[in-house]
Amino acid sequence: MPTTILPKAELTEALVAEWATIAEVAAGLGDEQWSAPSVLPGWTNADVVAHIIGTESMLDGRDVAASPTISALEHVRNPIGELNEKWVEHFRPKSRSEVLAALDEIVGVRTVALNAMSQNDFEAEALTPAGPDTYGRFMRIRVFDCWMHEIDLRDATDGTLPTDPVPAAWALDEITASLPFVVGKRAGAPKGSKVVFDITGLSPRVVRIAVADRAGLVEEFDGGDASADVRLRIDAVNLARCAGGRRDADPSAVEVDGDSALAQAILTRMNYVI
Repeated sequence: MPTTILPKAELTEALVAEWATIAEVAAGLGDEQWSAPSVLPGWTNADVVAHIIGTESMLDGRDVAASPTISALEHVRNPIGELNEKWVEHFRPKSRSEVLAALDEIVGVRTVALNAMSQNDFEAEALTPAGPDTYGRFMRIRVFDCWMHEIDLRDATDGTLPTDPVPAAWALDEITASLPFVVGKRAGAPKGSKVVFDITGLSPRVVRIAVADRAGLVEEFDGGDASADVRLRIDAVNLARCAGGRRDADPSAVEVDGDSALAQAILTRMNYVI
């Protein structure tokens, strides 16, 4: 059953704001920056923009033909990668002005569609990249994905950082929801472990994870934060880079208190994004 109930109006506002930022950053790229390699293997910065267009186009029910050689590309590792790549391939021959126009067009279409939806629509079951959940959860994943790609574009060009705390907060909500999976499943934290993430920068927060039969988020620990086995202090943007396995991720910048072996296991397995 769907479990993630999110407010439609606020989430839609955040997603539209993030699209506006992506459009602004993309329009501000110089010609060399536009065609330069991005931080993502096999993609230019223009391809990152095309990927965003492609995902929203799929959500609008559109499709394009895929080259039969897509699955053989080194950076395409799974069916989702193939879906992403065919849209990138579709836009790659197009001019910069055509790609930016396509971004504006699909953002306009998707904005109208989201605004026309009801709260009940956002609570309806949907298949998301994280598995079956609500349509709202899917849209929170869209904020996260777009926010991460904003960081990608900035990291590959002028090195500036995101400044809007609203999309950042939703993106960090999505990352937070996945941290128990990172700690319990990927890092293999033993039963009884307590882990604190002290996230700094945009939308700062403290995230507490307790491992019982499975890892889960908790509001507080018995014994308080001082009873945690490990505390990791990490900047929000660096956290996103680590979650996405980006080349600019810097695990060494994470401040660690407590069990260094558990901390290392978590940091080396932080990359959970498909």
